[in-house]
Amino acid sequence: MSRLSRRNFLKLTGSSAAIGTLSLSPIAKAQQDQSPAATGSTTLPYPRDVVARLGDVAVNQPIYFNYPDNRSPCVMIRKGREVKGGVGPDRDVVAYSTQCTHMGCPVNYDQEAETFKCPCHYSIFDPDNAGQMVIGHATESLPRIILEYDEAEDALLAVSVDGLIYGRQANII
Repeated sequence: MSRLSRRNFLKLTGSSAAIGTLSLSPIAKAQQDQSPAATGSTTLPYPRDVVARLGDVAVNQPIYFNYPDNRSPCVMIRKGREVKGGVGPDRDVVAYSTQCTHMGCPVNYDQEAETFKCPCHYSIFDPDNAGQMVIGHATESLPRIILEYDEAEDALLAVSVDGLIYGRQANII
């Protein structure tokens, strides 16, 4: 009775895995070359929702809304100065999800400090820098609501989300 040593077992199984991977490579390559429609996957479109008229938005006054659905609280702020990701003629309007990326607690906009603060675990986020986490337990920036400015209508529209809203596997359900 021949015994298979641990070393030989690992050599054999490692070789088998490598051979299996190499033999599957053409299949994986063929799947990568197919279009999303051919593989059956879909991309759900974000709604285009008017949030406010720019003329009605005061500097440093939060405007609360829901996007992309009624279970997704957000806030829009006009900073009064150009900010990263800002829209409008002065590139000073930004919007974010108000659910903390750490545990989903509702963050509050502190008008004096001009930051978002999470009352549960004290994370702080910077709206001037794409919602970046400054301090606290959160490890990700706040999801940014992508806005567009329609000059003809003087309207600010929410058109998509950059980042994953807390507690979801996909932003569009």
